[in-house]
Amino acid sequence: MSKGEENVGVTERRAAVILLLTMVLLGVFPLDVLLPSFPALADHFRTTPADIALSISLFAIGMSLSQLLIGPLSDVIGRKGLLLAGMVVSIIGALGCVMSTEYAWFLMFRLVQAIGCGCFVLAQALVQDLFDGKVRDQLRILMVTASGIFISVSPLAGTVLQHAMDWPGSFIAFIALAAAVFLKACFFLENQRPATAPSKGMLQSYRMICRDTGFLGYWLVAAIAFTCHFSFIVISPLIFMEQLQLSPYEFSLTLLFYGVAYLFGGVVARVLANRIAPNTQIIVGLGLIFLSGILMLWLSAMLGLSTQTILIPMVVCTAGTTIARPVATSKAMDIFPDNAGTSASAGNTLVFVFGGLVSALINLSASHLQVTLAISFLALSTVGIGVNALISQRHQAMNTG
Repeated sequence: MSKGEENVGVTERRAAVILLLTMVLLGVFPLDVLLPSFPALADHFRTTPADIALSISLFAIGMSLSQLLIGPLSDVIGRKGLLLAGMVVSIIGALGCVMSTEYAWFLMFRLVQAIGCGCFVLAQALVQDLFDGKVRDQLRILMVTASGIFISVSPLAGTVLQHAMDWPGSFIAFIALAAAVFLKACFFLENQRPATAPSKGMLQSYRMICRDTGFLGYWLVAAIAFTCHFSFIVISPLIFMEQLQLSPYEFSLTLLFYGVAYLFGGVVARVLANRIAPNTQIIVGLGLIFLSGILMLWLSAMLGLSTQTILIPMVVCTAGTTIARPVATSKAMDIFPDNAGTSASAGNTLVFVFGGLVSALINLSASHLQVTLAISFLALSTVGIGVNALISQRHQAMNTG
């Protein structure tokens, strides 16, 4: 399939969007869908829920390291082969988890699954390959919106799968989805190398893109927008189930409502994308995140901790995330179009590591999570606005110089 929206027909474009959205789903599905099965997994492997939580951390580390290799390799040998190989490995890992009878074997196959799932970083590279201009930007908005919805729905889906098939249910569902994506990629993607293969090696490619302040700056803005959402997801069980005493089912429904906020944010982002400049979109998005921090602090002081005082500011924050993150990602990916795989891997690793570190710091404030979350929104959005201003000033200086 040739690059450029002018070469993508309606049928092919629809097929590409379905493939990319399913890859987005598979990129988040193995993490959150397993949460309701922690007690069952701990009982099956005769261990503790804390040990099962280790498998989530191990999965995240394995996936992050895997994508650092897959992205640059795809710039040299093409996307299709690596995507298909990654899905085969992830399916083998999921099958191994289902068949495991010992905790150590479960951890090992969980790591195998994570290594295979590193291939889903290629979704961003494929967007860069297959689409141009506003169509590309609109698709990235759709992918961010879908990612938030999938994350919000995953715990409820995990609850349903746990009741229907016990803990193996989430792995069986993953295998079915991955097999469907494998077949879709086999028939849809062409087996071709990038039009301009990079002449530099992997380390040289990473060194080249990481020296560009615009590239790092825009990915940092994307990471900040993602972190505000991710931090809430990470600490949401502590707020809703431990502090507010919601049942797992009530907690799942609460996150489902939160997913509606992503739909709202996606609609707003699509409207703004056609009316205001990209840098203005970033400022608007980060401004909404800042506003959500103020709103959360005010509601906390006036009404205390409740489902409403958390969800109302998060709707505003989510709108900001879906406005700022896609355009920042597009601006970063456009800097090195011939190194799309390397760019996607470096950027997504920065996003994930930044989100993980900040959410871990917020998690340390167990008794003041609402206030800490609000303050983090204020601090992160301020840094993001500052970074965006510095990038704009640098570009203006280069254009006038």
